[in-house]
Amino acid sequence: MSETATYSMPRIGDPAPDFTAVTTESAAMRFSEWQGKDNWVILFSHPADFTPVCTTELTEFARRYSEFQAKQVKLIGLSIDSIHSHLAWLQNMKEKMGTEIPYPMIADIDMKVAALYGMLHPGASATATVRAVFLIDPKRTIRAIVYYPMNVGRNVDEILRLCTALQTADTHACATPVNWRPGDKVVVPPPKTVADVAERLSHVGGDREVKDFYLSLRDQKV
Repeated sequence: MSETATYSMPRIGDPAPDFTAVTTESAAMRFSEWQGKDNWVILFSHPADFTPVCTTELTEFARRYSEFQAKQVKLIGLSIDSIHSHLAWLQNMKEKMGTEIPYPMIADIDMKVAALYGMLHPGASATATVRAVFLIDPKRTIRAIVYYPMNVGRNVDEILRLCTALQTADTHACATPVNWRPGDKVVVPPPKTVADVAERLSHVGGDREVKDFYLSLRDQKV
């Protein structure tokens, strides 16, 4: 059995696997220590250094870096390239694209972290990670997982929206509806008892947009 086959793919709600790895900022980074106590994390993988789609993704994450920082979201990338390849690529993006990458890149040349997080999909490639995105909360719980194929770049707007939606849901004890954007109404949690149904319907025409007893919207700050 191969080493990658010994790991199961983590799921939403699972603890984020901890690890120690070489990165562009540290020779031995402990993931949990790097995250800290109050930060969210986006851990994302790319197939290979010096590839066109990956270059557009890394530079876009860099361009939007301050927006993630404002939400206490730390970014960290990964591929199964060497640290020397990472450093050369970062220098290339600085020189050719005018972009400095402000977040660390994991050099996972032994594929241990990729295996822990299910980033290796043999049907796509046995020698490169797919475009995986893991959103991890401050309790180090995996809150969202998104996979993209190798030939389609990620949508950074959507990843940022997803972070904001999760933080909003946690802060305001609500859910977010389809296509939700910051400032839109949020979904009130569904009723659990007959009394809850009656309470819900009492808001018809009031401070909530009550579609029916099971679907009610309210302003985010209410």
